[in-house]
Amino acid sequence: MNKEASETMVFLHGFTGSMKTWEPIIECLPSTVRCIAVDLLGHGKTDAPQETRRYEMKEQLLDLHALFVSLQVTNFTLVGYSMGGRIALAYTLTYPKYVRRLVLESASPGLQLVIEQQARLKADELLAIKIEGEGLLAFVDFWQNIPLFQSQKKLSDLKQQAIRQERLQQSSLGLASSLKGMGTGSQPSYWSQLNQLKIPVTIITGALDEKFQLIAQQMKNCIENSQHLEVLAVGHAIHVENPVQFATIIMEQMK
Repeated sequence: MNKEASETMVFLHGFTGSMKTWEPIIECLPSTVRCIAVDLLGHGKTDAPQETRRYEMKEQLLDLHALFVSLQVTNFTLVGYSMGGRIALAYTLTYPKYVRRLVLESASPGLQLVIEQQARLKADELLAIKIEGEGLLAFVDFWQNIPLFQSQKKLSDLKQQAIRQERLQQSSLGLASSLKGMGTGSQPSYWSQLNQLKIPVTIITGALDEKFQLIAQQMKNCIENSQHLEVLAVGHAIHVENPVQFATIIMEQMK
């Protein structure tokens, strides 16, 4: 970390990811930016507790806040992708004085309707059972071929293999528990609180990710100081499919 850093930027990865996913982005940023990438609970090198309740949103936020307090980080740009974006949004709403800018990549505030939450909760539980029953390798084979990541098939073989290896380095317990405790169906819905956000919020989506394009437009309409940026020719994981453009976007938000 650069002691002379003029900006601090914190990165939260998505489901099946780790802090490694941000390395190409961090490499593109100037040395004056202090970058902190976090392995979220159940992912990377962070613990994977047995208790599902430890993965609930309120617990994740307490863990993150304790980390930021210990690092004496109080005025930072928070960048979150997908699951990490949901956590980043929740953290900003819970600890608004700590975050100066929020960047949400392919993220949502949760589900608005109880019936939607119940359906997603059931789907996440079934997926968790699949991980526990069939093992990590079978799950990764399944996960990398879901429609959400179809656009990643255009990446080089080397890049696709790196993404696969990052997923294979996770633990079955961590991923299954994360789905149960922190899935979109089990987390609180933050739609009604979006109008509380007063800091600048940048919402980034890929043009090929129609579902999150729509969510982003709805979020923008609810957040006063926000903008929605669309990146062409990419899908859900913009920072993976076009890291240079993603890094350029987040740097422009700091001007």
